[in-house]
Amino acid sequence: MKVAILTDSNSGITQKQGEEAGIYVIPMPFMMDDETYYEDISLTQEEFFQKLEGGVDISTSQPSPADIMDLWNKLLEEYDEVVHIPMSSGLSSSCQTALMLAEDYEGKVFVVNNQRISVTLRQSVLEAKKMADAGMTGSDIRKKLEDTKLDSSIYITLDTLEYLKKGGRITPAAALLGSFLRIKPVLTIQGEKLDAFAKARTMKQAKSLMVNAVKKDMEERFGDPEGIHTSIAVAHSQNEEAALEFKRELEELFPKTGEIYVDHLSLSVSCHIGPGALAIACTKNLDL
Repeated sequence: MKVAILTDSNSGITQKQGEEAGIYVIPMPFMMDDETYYEDISLTQEEFFQKLEGGVDISTSQPSPADIMDLWNKLLEEYDEVVHIPMSSGLSSSCQTALMLAEDYEGKVFVVNNQRISVTLRQSVLEAKKMADAGMTGSDIRKKLEDTKLDSSIYITLDTLEYLKKGGRITPAAALLGSFLRIKPVLTIQGEKLDAFAKARTMKQAKSLMVNAVKKDMEERFGDPEGIHTSIAVAHSQNEEAALEFKRELEELFPKTGEIYVDHLSLSVSCHIGPGALAIACTKNLDL
């Protein structure tokens, strides 16, 4: 049984990384001034933020059904089954579209709806590849990932409220007041939604709030207070220096966890939060 593992670029897995790992990656499309760009194909992280900060209107889209089916058909020429792990259904309609399309593939394509994005989605994809290499079927891989879909959290602190205002997630008055008071909102992604979590006045306070939230999740939800069986990651939007410093701080706080991975936040998330954001994610490791 040969099972192909497929995800989208919201996982943070680049085309090159995917090729090296034997994982297939669909580039997510973005609309900018009536032109379509594809993440990691015709749009780099640097270009994205240059356009974002330049005031260009950017909106996210989803891969076309034709492109998805063409890729599935190509993979099924070489593989017996395909496990497709898109970004969270609560943050994009691409998952629901894939679920609908898979109905015509007679049990050969398994779409996973496990509510992950960015570094937590990346971990799911890497774990799915291990399961496929171990001989598990597409159906069993999907079940394992969906049964553990709530075993992860992301906490994000923002540098600016401007992009939440542009996206209509807060009012202009609230954004102005927040900027005046220098409030740094902390958001969370747990399950389907990007939600408000807390407010801080300084980055130091925001990081403390995020760390305490992760500690609580690891102890109360994962039963792993020392992080021995938990993966911790740091993600950011154009804020690499701060992310690397945060990683060093976390290594001292959680000496028994494994390597702390650092990466950019998904561009689909960055559209709504802008540059300068800093995030921590924790995900309970699968028992493979």
